[in-house]
Amino acid sequence: MTIDVIRAKSLGDVRHGFLGRRGGVSTGAYASLNVGIGSDDDPAAIAENRRRASEAVLPGGTLVGLYQIHSADVVTVIAPFDDSLRPRGDALVTNRPGVALGILTADCAPVLFADSEAGVVAAAHAGWKGALGGVTDATILA
Repeated sequence: MTIDVIRAKSLGDVRHGFLGRRGGVSTGAYASLNVGIGSDDDPAAIAENRRRASEAVLPGGTLVGLYQIHSADVVTVIAPFDDSLRPRGDALVTNRPGVALGILTADCAPVLFADSEAGVVAAAHAGWKGALGGVTDATILA
């Protein structure tokens, strides 16, 4: 099964995507494309799912994510980091080619940002606490 990647026309040629649950290897309660590192899913399945998600959005790129905390905290990514070292926060911003920024959502909103001229992209996890706390404003200012 392939991964369905939904792309926003407003982001033009900027590599991005919104992913659902199809196309992964997890089974049971986490069936298919579970990329949640903090879940009780098999770590090998999560790693494979994250690899597949990254390849679907940015072939050859490296997926980075956060330990999301429902905040307005923004992390600037200057180099990919290991999943076990993921920082706490709710938004990522980078100008580094080959870095895929990953945000996980359920009932919160994923917000993507791009400045094609400056070569900067960002992704934010906007729950009600982060939205009220200014996560989108903080992301733009970063």
